[in-house]
Amino acid sequence: MSDFLRPEAKKTLKRWRDLIIAALFAALGMFWALTAFGILKWIGWMLVAAAILFAWSGLQRLWFSRAKGGIGVVTVKEGQITYLGPFEGGVVAVTELREIILDHAQYPPCWVLKQLGQPDVFIPLNAEGTDALFDVFAALPGFQTGPMLAALQRNDGKPIVIWQRRKQATNVTLLH
Repeated sequence: MSDFLRPEAKKTLKRWRDLIIAALFAALGMFWALTAFGILKWIGWMLVAAAILFAWSGLQRLWFSRAKGGIGVVTVKEGQITYLGPFEGGVVAVTELREIILDHAQYPPCWVLKQLGQPDVFIPLNAEGTDALFDVFAALPGFQTGPMLAALQRNDGKPIVIWQRRKQATNVTLLH
Protein backbone atom coordinates (compact mmCIF):
# COMPACT_ATOMS: atom_id res chain seq x y z
CA MET A 1 0.00 0.00 0.00
CA SER A 2 2.92 2.35 0.61
CA ASP A 3 3.82 2.06 -3.11
CA PHE A 4 0.43 3.40 -4.16
CA LEU A 5 1.84 6.90 -4.78
CA ARG A 6 5.00 7.74 -6.64
CA PRO A 7 7.76 9.34 -4.52
CA GLU A 8 7.39 12.63 -6.43
CA ALA A 9 3.65 12.70 -5.69
CA LYS A 10 4.30 11.98 -2.00
CA LYS A 11 6.84 14.80 -1.87
CA THR A 12 4.40 17.23 -3.52
CA LEU A 13 1.55 16.25 -1.20
CA LYS A 14 3.83 16.63 1.82
CA ARG A 15 4.92 20.08 0.67
CA TRP A 16 1.32 21.27 0.17
CA ARG A 17 -0.25 19.36 3.09
CA ASP A 18 -0.99 22.40 5.27
CA LEU A 19 -2.93 24.13 2.49
CA ILE A 20 -4.77 20.93 1.55
CA ILE A 21 -5.84 20.32 5.16
CA ALA A 22 -6.90 23.97 5.52
CA ALA A 23 -8.99 23.72 2.35
CA LEU A 24 -10.72 20.57 3.64
CA PHE A 25 -11.54 22.19 6.98
CA ALA A 26 -12.72 25.37 5.26
CA ALA A 27 -15.01 23.32 3.01
CA LEU A 28 -16.46 21.47 6.01
CA GLY A 29 -16.89 24.75 7.89
CA MET A 30 -18.61 26.41 4.94
CA PHE A 31 -20.92 23.41 4.56
CA TRP A 32 -21.93 23.64 8.22
CA ALA A 33 -22.19 27.43 8.15
CA LEU A 34 -24.46 27.46 5.12
CA THR A 35 -26.63 24.39 5.77
CA ALA A 36 -26.83 23.89 9.53
CA PHE A 37 -28.84 25.69 12.19
CA GLY A 38 -28.09 26.83 15.71
CA ILE A 39 -24.69 26.33 17.28
CA LEU A 40 -23.37 24.12 14.48
CA LYS A 41 -23.73 27.07 12.10
CA TRP A 42 -21.49 29.21 14.35
CA ILE A 43 -19.01 26.36 14.78
CA GLY A 44 -18.85 26.21 10.98
CA TRP A 45 -17.93 29.89 10.75
CA MET A 46 -15.29 29.46 13.46
CA LEU A 47 -13.89 26.49 11.56
CA VAL A 48 -13.64 28.60 8.41
CA ALA A 49 -11.78 31.32 10.34
CA ALA A 50 -9.39 28.77 11.85
CA ALA A 51 -8.82 27.22 8.42
CA ILE A 52 -7.91 30.64 7.00
CA LEU A 53 -5.33 31.17 9.75
CA PHE A 54 -3.95 27.67 9.24
CA ALA A 55 -3.75 28.27 5.48
CA TRP A 56 -1.81 31.51 6.06
CA SER A 57 0.66 29.64 8.25
CA GLY A 58 0.99 26.91 5.62
CA LEU A 59 1.54 29.48 2.90
CA GLN A 60 4.34 31.07 4.91
CA ARG A 61 5.98 27.65 5.34
CA LEU A 62 5.66 27.07 1.61
CA TRP A 63 7.39 30.37 0.86
CA PHE A 64 10.12 29.53 3.38
CA SER A 65 10.90 26.11 1.95
CA ARG A 66 13.43 26.06 -0.85
CA ALA A 67 14.40 23.49 -3.43
CA LYS A 68 16.12 20.56 -1.79
CA GLY A 69 19.15 18.63 -2.89
CA GLY A 70 21.73 20.96 -1.40
CA ILE A 71 24.68 19.82 0.62
CA GLY A 72 24.34 18.87 4.25
CA VAL A 73 21.59 18.03 6.70
CA VAL A 74 19.94 20.19 9.36
CA THR A 75 18.37 18.72 12.49
CA VAL A 76 16.61 20.49 15.31
CA LYS A 77 16.36 18.59 18.58
CA GLU A 78 15.87 19.75 22.15
CA GLY A 79 16.64 23.39 21.49
CA GLN A 80 19.72 22.70 19.41
CA ILE A 81 20.27 23.31 15.71
CA THR A 82 22.81 20.98 14.16
CA TYR A 83 24.17 21.28 10.63
CA LEU A 84 26.29 18.47 9.24
CA GLY A 85 27.89 19.18 5.89
CA PRO A 86 30.55 17.43 3.85
CA PHE A 87 33.23 20.04 4.61
CA GLU A 88 31.99 21.86 7.69
CA GLY A 89 29.17 21.90 10.16
CA GLY A 90 28.24 23.22 13.53
CA VAL A 91 25.88 23.28 16.45
CA VAL A 92 23.93 26.24 17.79
CA ALA A 93 21.91 26.27 20.98
CA VAL A 94 18.73 28.22 20.31
CA THR A 95 19.01 29.97 23.68
CA GLU A 96 22.53 31.15 22.77
CA LEU A 97 21.59 32.36 19.30
CA ARG A 98 22.48 36.05 18.97
CA GLU A 99 21.96 36.86 15.31
CA ILE A 100 20.53 35.38 12.11
CA ILE A 101 21.81 36.61 8.76
CA LEU A 102 20.54 35.66 5.31
CA ASP A 103 23.65 35.75 3.13
CA HIS A 104 22.89 35.94 -0.59
CA ALA A 105 26.59 36.69 -1.28
CA GLN A 106 27.47 33.02 -0.62
CA TYR A 107 26.93 30.30 -3.18
CA PRO A 108 24.57 28.71 -2.49
CA PRO A 109 22.82 31.37 -0.37
CA CYS A 110 22.85 30.43 3.28
CA TRP A 111 21.68 31.20 6.77
CA VAL A 112 24.43 32.43 9.08
CA LEU A 113 23.72 31.65 12.72
CA LYS A 114 25.86 33.55 15.21
CA GLN A 115 26.42 32.85 18.89
CA LEU A 116 28.88 34.31 21.38
CA GLY A 117 32.25 32.63 21.69
CA GLN A 118 31.60 30.08 18.95
CA PRO A 119 32.27 30.05 15.22
CA ASP A 120 29.42 31.04 12.93
CA VAL A 121 27.36 28.23 11.44
CA PHE A 122 26.64 28.53 7.72
CA ILE A 123 23.58 26.55 6.57
CA PRO A 124 22.73 26.48 2.83
CA LEU A 125 19.10 27.38 2.12
CA ASN A 126 18.65 24.17 0.14
CA ALA A 127 20.14 21.77 2.71
CA GLU A 128 17.94 18.88 3.79
CA GLY A 129 15.89 19.68 6.88
CA THR A 130 15.98 23.48 6.64
CA ASP A 131 12.17 23.52 6.84
CA ALA A 132 12.54 22.88 10.58
CA LEU A 133 14.28 26.25 10.95
CA PHE A 134 11.00 28.05 10.25
CA ASP A 135 9.54 26.93 13.59
CA VAL A 136 12.75 27.73 15.45
CA PHE A 137 13.00 31.20 13.93
CA ALA A 138 9.31 31.97 14.50
CA ALA A 139 9.66 31.12 18.21
CA LEU A 140 12.47 33.64 18.78
CA PRO A 141 11.49 36.77 20.74
CA GLY A 142 10.66 39.67 18.44
CA PHE A 143 11.10 37.63 15.25
CA GLN A 144 8.94 38.76 12.32
CA THR A 145 8.26 36.25 9.55
CA GLY A 146 7.06 38.85 7.03
CA PRO A 147 10.40 40.63 6.57
CA MET A 148 12.22 37.28 6.53
CA LEU A 149 10.00 35.97 3.73
CA ALA A 150 10.46 39.21 1.79
CA ALA A 151 14.25 38.93 2.18
CA LEU A 152 14.12 35.35 0.87
CA GLN A 153 12.31 36.54 -2.26
CA ARG A 154 14.74 39.31 -3.14
CA ASN A 155 18.29 38.46 -4.00
CA ASP A 156 20.45 41.56 -4.11
CA GLY A 157 23.69 39.68 -3.37
CA LYS A 158 24.13 41.21 0.06
CA PRO A 159 23.90 39.76 3.55
CA ILE A 160 20.72 40.80 5.40
CA VAL A 161 20.36 40.74 9.17
CA ILE A 162 17.08 38.94 9.76
CA TRP A 163 17.05 38.93 13.56
CA GLN A 164 19.19 40.05 16.50
CA ARG A 165 18.70 39.24 20.15
CA ARG A 166 18.22 42.38 22.19
CA LYS A 167 20.88 43.07 24.73
CA GLN A 168 19.84 42.51 28.31
CA ALA A 169 20.02 45.33 30.76
CA THR A 170 23.44 45.61 32.41
CA ASN A 171 22.05 46.69 35.77
CA VAL A 172 20.37 43.33 36.43
CA THR A 173 21.61 41.53 39.53
CA LEU A 174 22.12 37.83 38.96
CA LEU A 175 21.51 35.40 41.79
CA HIS A 176 24.13 32.87 40.77
